[in-house]
Amino acid sequence: MQKMKAAVRKTYGPPRKIKIEEIEKPVPGDDELLIRVYATSVNRTDCANLTAKPFIMRFVLGFLKPRKKILGTDFAGQVEAIGKNIEAWSVNDRVFGFLDTGLESQAEFLAIKPDGSVLPIPENIDYKQAAASLEGAHYAYAFVHKVDIQAGQRILINGATGGIGSALLQLVRQYDVEITATCNTKNKDLIQSLGAHRIIDYTKEDFTTGSKKYDYIFDAVGKSTFGKCKPLLKKHGVYISSELGPFAQNIFFAVFTSFSNRKVIFAVPYSIQKTLPYIHDLLKRGKYVPVIDREYPFEDISKAYEYVIAGKKTGSVIIKLQNLE
Repeated sequence: MQKMKAAVRKTYGPPRKIKIEEIEKPVPGDDELLIRVYATSVNRTDCANLTAKPFIMRFVLGFLKPRKKILGTDFAGQVEAIGKNIEAWSVNDRVFGFLDTGLESQAEFLAIKPDGSVLPIPENIDYKQAAASLEGAHYAYAFVHKVDIQAGQRILINGATGGIGSALLQLVRQYDVEITATCNTKNKDLIQSLGAHRIIDYTKEDFTTGSKKYDYIFDAVGKSTFGKCKPLLKKHGVYISSELGPFAQNIFFAVFTSFSNRKVIFAVPYSIQKTLPYIHDLLKRGKYVPVIDREYPFEDISKAYEYVIAGKKTGSVIIKLQNLE
Protein backbone atom coordinates (compact mmCIF):
# COMPACT_ATOMS: atom_id res chain seq x y z
CA MET A 1 0.00 0.00 0.00
CA GLN A 2 1.42 3.39 -1.00
CA LYS A 3 1.93 6.00 1.69
CA MET A 4 1.92 9.80 1.79
CA LYS A 5 2.64 12.53 4.31
CA ALA A 6 -0.29 14.47 5.81
CA ALA A 7 -0.89 17.10 8.50
CA VAL A 8 -3.02 15.25 11.04
CA ARG A 9 -4.73 16.26 14.25
CA LYS A 10 -7.01 13.91 16.16
CA THR A 11 -8.45 16.39 18.67
CA TYR A 12 -9.19 20.10 18.65
CA GLY A 13 -6.51 22.32 20.08
CA PRO A 14 -3.48 24.54 19.43
CA PRO A 15 -0.94 24.10 16.59
CA ARG A 16 1.21 21.74 18.65
CA LYS A 17 -1.54 19.13 18.14
CA ILE A 18 -0.58 18.91 14.46
CA LYS A 19 1.63 15.99 13.47
CA ILE A 20 3.09 15.15 10.06
CA GLU A 21 2.29 11.46 9.68
CA GLU A 22 2.77 8.77 7.06
CA ILE A 23 -0.70 7.54 6.13
CA GLU A 24 -2.30 5.60 3.32
CA LYS A 25 -2.34 7.41 0.00
CA PRO A 26 -5.94 7.84 -1.24
CA VAL A 27 -7.22 5.87 -4.20
CA PRO A 28 -9.65 7.87 -6.37
CA GLY A 29 -13.17 6.53 -6.76
CA ASP A 30 -14.87 6.24 -10.12
CA ASP A 31 -16.11 9.84 -9.85
CA GLU A 32 -13.00 11.35 -8.29
CA LEU A 33 -9.73 12.99 -9.20
CA LEU A 34 -6.49 12.19 -7.43
CA ILE A 35 -4.61 15.45 -6.95
CA ARG A 36 -0.92 15.81 -6.18
CA VAL A 37 -0.96 18.88 -3.91
CA TYR A 38 1.75 21.41 -4.71
CA ALA A 39 0.67 24.26 -2.44
CA THR A 40 -1.97 25.03 0.16
CA SER A 41 -2.58 27.94 2.51
CA VAL A 42 -3.03 28.26 6.25
CA ASN A 43 -5.92 30.67 6.71
CA ARG A 44 -8.44 31.79 9.32
CA THR A 45 -10.82 29.02 8.34
CA ASP A 46 -8.08 26.42 8.83
CA CYS A 47 -7.37 27.84 12.28
CA ALA A 48 -11.04 27.66 13.20
CA ASN A 49 -11.10 24.06 12.00
CA LEU A 50 -8.02 23.28 14.09
CA THR A 51 -9.21 24.88 17.32
CA ALA A 52 -13.02 24.58 16.94
CA LYS A 53 -13.28 28.25 17.83
CA PRO A 54 -15.82 29.76 17.73
CA PHE A 55 -17.63 26.91 19.47
CA ILE A 56 -20.28 26.80 16.74
CA MET A 57 -17.65 25.17 14.50
CA ARG A 58 -18.15 21.91 16.44
CA PHE A 59 -21.65 21.56 15.02
CA VAL A 60 -20.11 21.49 11.53
CA LEU A 61 -16.85 19.65 12.11
CA GLY A 62 -17.77 17.16 14.84
CA PHE A 63 -18.91 17.98 18.35
CA LEU A 64 -16.44 16.09 20.52
CA LYS A 65 -13.66 15.52 18.00
CA PRO A 66 -13.08 16.32 14.33
CA ARG A 67 -14.59 13.93 11.81
CA LYS A 68 -11.80 14.78 9.35
CA LYS A 69 -8.36 14.08 10.77
CA ILE A 70 -6.33 15.73 7.97
CA LEU A 71 -6.30 19.53 7.95
CA GLY A 72 -6.65 21.84 4.95
CA THR A 73 -9.39 23.74 3.15
CA ASP A 74 -7.72 24.72 -0.12
CA PHE A 75 -5.19 23.41 -2.61
CA ALA A 76 -3.37 24.00 -5.86
CA GLY A 77 -1.92 21.01 -7.63
CA GLN A 78 -1.88 18.65 -10.56
CA VAL A 79 -4.19 15.81 -11.54
CA GLU A 80 -2.36 12.55 -10.85
CA ALA A 81 -5.08 10.07 -11.78
CA ILE A 82 -8.75 10.09 -12.75
CA GLY A 83 -11.70 7.82 -12.00
CA LYS A 84 -13.24 5.83 -14.82
CA ASN A 85 -16.35 8.05 -14.94
CA ILE A 86 -14.36 11.28 -15.31
CA GLU A 87 -14.33 12.76 -18.82
CA ALA A 88 -13.77 16.50 -18.44
CA TRP A 89 -10.31 16.23 -16.85
CA SER A 90 -6.96 14.78 -17.83
CA VAL A 91 -3.83 13.65 -16.03
CA ASN A 92 -1.39 16.58 -15.50
CA ASP A 93 -4.13 19.24 -15.54
CA ARG A 94 -3.30 22.09 -13.14
CA VAL A 95 -6.21 22.59 -10.74
CA PHE A 96 -7.21 24.44 -7.58
CA GLY A 97 -10.12 24.29 -5.16
CA PHE A 98 -11.57 25.17 -1.76
CA LEU A 99 -14.12 23.96 0.77
CA ASP A 100 -14.53 25.75 4.11
CA THR A 101 -15.58 22.62 6.02
CA GLY A 102 -12.35 20.92 4.98
CA LEU A 103 -10.83 19.15 2.00
CA GLU A 104 -8.08 17.34 3.92
CA SER A 105 -5.75 19.07 1.50
CA GLN A 106 -2.72 19.61 3.76
CA ALA A 107 -1.34 16.35 2.48
CA GLU A 108 0.75 15.23 -0.48
CA PHE A 109 -2.34 13.85 -2.23
CA LEU A 110 -6.11 14.20 -2.01
CA ALA A 111 -9.05 12.55 -3.76
CA ILE A 112 -11.95 14.82 -4.66
CA LYS A 113 -15.12 14.81 -6.72
CA PRO A 114 -14.89 17.65 -9.28
CA ASP A 115 -18.41 18.87 -8.46
CA GLY A 116 -17.77 22.57 -8.90
CA SER A 117 -15.24 22.92 -6.09
CA VAL A 118 -12.35 22.36 -8.53
CA LEU A 119 -11.38 24.48 -11.54
CA PRO A 120 -8.35 24.76 -13.84
CA ILE A 121 -5.68 27.18 -12.72
CA PRO A 122 -5.47 30.10 -15.18
CA GLU A 123 -2.33 29.97 -17.32
CA ASN A 124 -0.99 33.24 -15.91
CA ILE A 125 -1.18 32.01 -12.30
CA ASP A 126 1.34 29.77 -10.52
CA TYR A 127 0.55 27.19 -7.83
CA LYS A 128 1.34 29.47 -4.89
CA GLN A 129 -0.80 32.29 -6.25
CA ALA A 130 -3.63 29.85 -6.95
CA ALA A 131 -3.63 28.53 -3.38
CA ALA A 132 -3.46 32.08 -2.01
CA SER A 133 -6.41 33.27 -4.08
CA LEU A 134 -9.20 31.15 -2.63
CA GLU A 135 -10.27 31.49 1.00
CA GLY A 136 -10.12 35.28 1.31
CA ALA A 137 -11.80 35.99 -2.01
CA HIS A 138 -14.50 33.38 -1.29
CA TYR A 139 -15.60 35.31 1.79
CA ALA A 140 -14.99 38.73 0.23
CA TYR A 141 -17.44 37.80 -2.53
CA ALA A 142 -20.26 37.72 0.04
CA PHE A 143 -19.50 41.27 1.21
CA VAL A 144 -19.94 42.85 -2.20
CA HIS A 145 -22.84 40.66 -3.35
CA LYS A 146 -25.01 41.07 -0.26
CA VAL A 147 -25.34 44.79 -1.01
CA ASP A 148 -25.98 47.05 -4.00
CA ILE A 149 -22.84 49.12 -4.47
CA GLN A 150 -23.41 52.23 -6.57
CA ALA A 151 -20.97 54.63 -8.22
CA GLY A 152 -19.93 57.52 -6.02
CA GLN A 153 -20.51 55.77 -2.71
CA ARG A 154 -18.03 55.71 0.16
CA ILE A 155 -16.77 52.41 1.54
CA LEU A 156 -14.52 51.73 4.52
CA ILE A 157 -12.67 48.42 4.80
CA ASN A 158 -11.36 47.64 8.27
CA GLY A 159 -8.43 45.23 8.09
CA ALA A 160 -7.50 45.56 4.44
CA THR A 161 -4.29 43.54 4.72
CA GLY A 162 -5.65 40.14 5.69
CA GLY A 163 -6.70 37.38 3.33
CA ILE A 164 -10.29 38.62 3.19
CA GLY A 165 -9.42 42.31 3.37
CA SER A 166 -6.81 42.33 0.61
CA ALA A 167 -9.18 40.40 -1.67
CA LEU A 168 -12.14 42.58 -0.71
CA LEU A 169 -10.23 45.76 -1.52
CA GLN A 170 -9.53 44.45 -5.02
CA LEU A 171 -13.14 43.38 -5.54
CA VAL A 172 -14.48 46.74 -4.38
CA ARG A 173 -12.11 48.78 -6.55
CA GLN A 174 -13.99 47.49 -9.63
CA TYR A 175 -16.79 49.88 -8.68
CA ASP A 176 -16.52 53.64 -9.10
CA VAL A 177 -16.41 54.30 -5.35
CA GLU A 178 -14.24 56.05 -2.79
CA ILE A 179 -12.39 53.50 -0.66
CA THR A 180 -10.96 54.10 2.80
CA ALA A 181 -8.92 51.24 4.24
CA THR A 182 -7.28 50.59 7.60
CA CYS A 183 -3.88 48.92 7.91
CA ASN A 184 -0.65 49.13 9.89
CA THR A 185 2.22 51.43 9.01
CA LYS A 186 4.33 48.90 7.09
CA ASN A 187 1.49 48.01 4.70
CA LYS A 188 0.37 51.49 3.65
CA ASP A 189 2.12 51.32 0.26
CA LEU A 190 0.70 47.86 -0.40
CA ILE A 191 -2.86 48.92 0.39
CA GLN A 192 -2.55 52.01 -1.76
CA SER A 193 -1.31 49.83 -4.65
CA LEU A 194 -4.38 47.59 -4.24
CA GLY A 195 -6.75 50.49 -4.76
CA ALA A 196 -7.35 52.38 -1.51
CA HIS A 197 -7.93 56.12 -1.95
CA ARG A 198 -7.52 56.97 1.74
CA ILE A 199 -5.60 55.02 4.37
CA ILE A 200 -6.01 55.03 8.15
CA ASP A 201 -3.04 53.67 10.08
CA TYR A 202 -4.71 51.77 12.93
CA THR A 203 -1.50 51.87 15.00
CA LYS A 204 -1.89 55.65 15.19
CA GLU A 205 -5.61 56.32 14.78
CA ASP A 206 -8.91 54.67 15.70
CA PHE A 207 -11.07 54.86 12.58
CA THR A 208 -14.26 54.86 14.68
CA THR A 209 -13.39 58.30 16.10
CA GLY A 210 -13.42 59.94 12.66
CA SER A 211 -16.14 62.21 11.32
CA LYS A 212 -16.32 60.92 7.74
CA LYS A 213 -19.54 59.08 6.83
CA TYR A 214 -19.76 55.90 4.77
CA ASP A 215 -22.38 54.01 2.82
CA TYR A 216 -20.78 50.70 3.77
CA ILE A 217 -18.37 49.64 6.49
CA PHE A 218 -16.85 46.24 5.77
CA ASP A 219 -15.09 44.84 8.83
CA ALA A 220 -12.88 42.22 7.20
CA VAL A 221 -11.19 41.23 10.48
CA GLY A 222 -14.22 41.39 12.77
CA LYS A 223 -12.38 43.49 15.33
CA SER A 224 -14.89 46.31 15.56
CA THR A 225 -18.64 46.31 16.28
CA PHE A 226 -21.82 47.74 14.85
CA GLY A 227 -22.17 49.94 17.93
CA LYS A 228 -18.80 51.59 17.32
CA CYS A 229 -19.33 51.91 13.57
CA LYS A 230 -22.97 53.03 13.53
CA PRO A 231 -22.15 56.77 14.01
CA LEU A 232 -19.98 56.59 10.86
CA LEU A 233 -22.75 55.19 8.66
CA LYS A 234 -24.82 57.40 6.40
CA LYS A 235 -28.59 57.09 6.44
CA HIS A 236 -29.37 53.63 5.03
CA GLY A 237 -25.73 52.66 5.58
CA VAL A 238 -24.73 49.04 6.14
CA TYR A 239 -22.22 47.33 8.45
CA ILE A 240 -20.93 43.86 7.52
CA SER A 241 -18.42 41.86 9.57
CA SER A 242 -16.47 38.72 8.80
CA GLU A 243 -17.11 37.50 12.36
CA LEU A 244 -20.11 36.78 14.57
CA GLY A 245 -19.18 39.61 16.93
CA PRO A 246 -19.32 39.57 20.77
CA PHE A 247 -21.96 37.06 21.93
CA ALA A 248 -22.82 36.42 18.25
CA GLN A 249 -24.45 39.85 18.15
CA ASN A 250 -24.14 40.33 14.40
CA ILE A 251 -26.66 37.55 13.77
CA PHE A 252 -29.20 39.24 16.04
CA PHE A 253 -28.46 42.73 14.75
CA ALA A 254 -29.04 41.48 11.20
CA VAL A 255 -32.60 40.65 12.26
CA PHE A 256 -33.33 43.60 14.56
CA THR A 257 -31.92 46.29 12.23
CA SER A 258 -33.36 44.94 8.97
CA PHE A 259 -35.90 47.78 8.74
CA SER A 260 -33.84 50.54 10.37
CA ASN A 261 -31.96 53.42 8.73
CA ARG A 262 -28.61 51.85 9.53
CA LYS A 263 -28.37 48.12 9.54
CA VAL A 264 -26.24 45.03 9.87
CA ILE A 265 -26.10 42.40 7.15
CA PHE A 266 -24.67 39.03 8.08
CA ALA A 267 -22.55 37.90 5.15
CA VAL A 268 -23.43 34.22 4.92
CA PRO A 269 -20.98 32.87 2.33
CA TYR A 270 -22.19 31.77 -1.08
CA SER A 271 -21.38 28.27 -2.30
CA ILE A 272 -17.93 27.64 -3.72
CA GLN A 273 -19.67 26.59 -6.96
CA LYS A 274 -20.71 30.24 -7.27
CA THR A 275 -17.59 31.98 -5.98
CA LEU A 276 -14.85 29.86 -7.57
CA PRO A 277 -15.77 30.73 -11.20
CA TYR A 278 -15.83 34.40 -10.18
CA ILE A 279 -12.37 34.14 -8.62
CA HIS A 280 -11.11 32.23 -11.65
CA ASP A 281 -12.34 34.96 -13.99
CA LEU A 282 -10.72 37.76 -11.97
CA LEU A 283 -7.40 35.90 -11.86
CA LYS A 284 -7.51 35.20 -15.58
CA ARG A 285 -8.16 38.88 -16.38
CA GLY A 286 -5.53 40.15 -13.94
CA LYS A 287 -8.14 41.94 -11.84
CA TYR A 288 -7.16 40.13 -8.67
CA VAL A 289 -3.62 39.46 -7.48
CA PRO A 290 -3.50 37.51 -4.21
CA VAL A 291 -1.13 38.84 -1.57
CA ILE A 292 1.34 36.34 -0.10
CA ASP A 293 2.93 37.10 3.25
CA ARG A 294 5.34 34.19 3.61
CA GLU A 295 5.91 30.52 2.79
CA TYR A 296 6.63 27.54 5.00
CA PRO A 297 7.89 24.06 4.13
CA PHE A 298 5.41 21.29 4.93
CA GLU A 299 7.38 20.10 7.96
CA ASP A 300 6.95 23.56 9.59
CA ILE A 301 3.18 23.67 9.21
CA SER A 302 2.65 24.03 12.98
CA LYS A 303 4.73 27.21 12.89
CA ALA A 304 2.57 28.49 10.05
CA TYR A 305 -0.56 27.95 12.14
CA GLU A 306 1.04 29.71 15.11
CA TYR A 307 1.81 32.71 12.92
CA VAL A 308 -1.68 32.91 11.45
CA ILE A 309 -3.37 32.50 14.85
CA ALA A 310 -1.29 35.43 16.13
CA GLY A 311 -3.38 37.60 13.77
CA LYS A 312 -0.60 39.56 12.12
CA LYS A 313 -0.38 38.03 8.66
CA THR A 314 -0.64 40.07 5.49
CA GLY A 315 -2.66 38.32 2.80
CA SER A 316 -2.00 34.57 2.74
CA VAL A 317 0.48 32.15 4.28
CA ILE A 318 1.52 29.36 1.92
CA ILE A 319 2.61 25.79 2.62
CA LYS A 320 4.80 24.26 -0.09
CA LEU A 321 4.41 20.51 -0.47
CA GLN A 322 6.52 20.22 -3.62
CA ASN A 323 9.54 22.10 -4.90
CA LEU A 324 8.00 24.92 -6.92
CA GLU A 325 11.16 26.75 -7.88
